[in-house]
Amino acid sequence: MMSSAQVLDTLSGLVRINSVNPVYPQGRPEAEIQEYVLAFFRRHGIPAVQQSVAPDRYNVIACLPGRRTGPRIVFEAHSDTAGVEGMTIAPFEAALRNGRLYGRGACDTKAGLAAMMHALVDLRHSGCRPPCEVWVVAAVDEEHSYRGVLKLCENLEASAAVVAEPTDMRLAVASKGCIRWRITVRGKSAHSSKPDLGVNAIMKMAHVLVALESEPALLGSSTHPLVGSPTLNVGLIEGGTQINVVPEFCSIAIDRRVVPGEVPDQVLGACEQFLERLRASCSDLDVAMEPPMVKDWPLDTPPDAAIVQCAAKVLEQERLDPRPQGVPFGSDASKFARARIPAVVLGPGSIDQAHTVDEYVELDQVEQAFVVYRKLMCAFE
Repeated sequence: MMSSAQVLDTLSGLVRINSVNPVYPQGRPEAEIQEYVLAFFRRHGIPAVQQSVAPDRYNVIACLPGRRTGPRIVFEAHSDTAGVEGMTIAPFEAALRNGRLYGRGACDTKAGLAAMMHALVDLRHSGCRPPCEVWVVAAVDEEHSYRGVLKLCENLEASAAVVAEPTDMRLAVASKGCIRWRITVRGKSAHSSKPDLGVNAIMKMAHVLVALESEPALLGSSTHPLVGSPTLNVGLIEGGTQINVVPEFCSIAIDRRVVPGEVPDQVLGACEQFLERLRASCSDLDVAMEPPMVKDWPLDTPPDAAIVQCAAKVLEQERLDPRPQGVPFGSDASKFARARIPAVVLGPGSIDQAHTVDEYVELDQVEQAFVVYRKLMCAFE
């Protein structure tokens, strides 16, 4: 069996590669880290291919045949990371301290990726053929628009998917989805010495923000036993050009978390109705919605799904919590579910450490992940 030192070595190699998503400062296409993953599998005699997503951006798919043809289980982790602005540690040094490995992507999700890679290789070297075909996929672009997993799911046939996000090795079967969009207000510019000649878009946006705070329709009445209630956050506001000019433009960016049972388009429709009521109550309010930047569905895998039952059994064998959980964050898992592939989220690390200024992962959880993934590859039929 692979040693924990070997898994740690691979995790360190992954963290040392800058794979910040290209939309963020210091970001770049994931070609370098994907080449690392591809070379790893080929070095160990496992067939692996590139799946093109965009220029210099491709998924890596490694495959181990099963005893039976047809059924397939997909183990997937994303290789891109959040940005590094404001980090208090060196983001790409993979420093080891007190049983933790520090660095950008250490827990989200390079630890899960390293554990999946070694689980597949260990299975290959053991000479034991799994019951069904096993894929390990390193996917791109999860941190922005999910293009990697969406490409992967095109015409994909699989019986189940296991997605490596930081869940503290708990079994997540439900998660919130996410919609992000902008609301813009148009005004009229004028010299600040004569503001009455203009229309201040920032002041008009203030009316929108106050109304948003007391608008129950945008949160609805849906709740879910594992993920709770929807949330809404205004995370960005932009407006104006300089202090002595009446601003003619102001925009806000909204992050709305969607719980299972909600439909993203209905949420957007409720916002449009809300704005329509505002326009009716304020005749000079020029406000509009922009098309959503992100529209991601929630995850709600039935507890009796085969992958849930199988994963719970493996976790129980390893004396880990087998109970199905919910998580508040989104992941690639919901895209598998939309492709009618039952999916769970299960991985080392805590979401509380993801994207932080000193991101780290507990090494004992990385070792647990390797063992659990390896057993799950052998157990799922």
